Amino acid sequence: MPHEPTRWTERLAFDVALRLEGSGEDVAEILERHQINVSTLLVFNKDPVFLRQVGKFRDEIRDKGVTFRLKARTQAEELLKTSWVLIHSPDVSAAVKADLIKSTVKWAGLEPKGDVSAENGTGGVRITINLGGQELGQATVVESETSEPEFAE
Repeated sequence: MPHEPTRWTERLAFDVALRLEGSGEDVAEILERHQINVSTLLVFNKDPVFLRQVGKFRDEIRDKGVTFRLKARTQAEELLKTSWVLIHSPDVSAAVKADLIKSTVKWAGLEPKGDVSAENGTGGVRITINLGGQELGQATVVESETSEPEFAE
């Protein structure tokens, strides 16, 4: 018997959008794939965020067809389940687990941006310019700090 999930997935929204656009699996296959029942799907169908996501996928399917990027994104979400299983398996080496964890953090955009200095907690470069011509203790020093730019993804 299917269990009741607490949250819908993007893959479910994508599968529903495909069905509504006349391709993809029929409703019974969608329910089986996602291990949900009709009443659960009806609950999700009242969720405005779910409906918005289905609508977004429908627009993309209608306007662009099922693009390579959309297929890859859907596949990547499914592969996260495999990654989870491997990370928690005692039969998988620590090196493989570490690589999977690093990759997941990177894909999620959770990597720290640049180096972090111990002094002020920000990354960047510190430049000190000695204008010379004066004795060391009396010199005029101009300091400037800059941080590396953060790029939007």
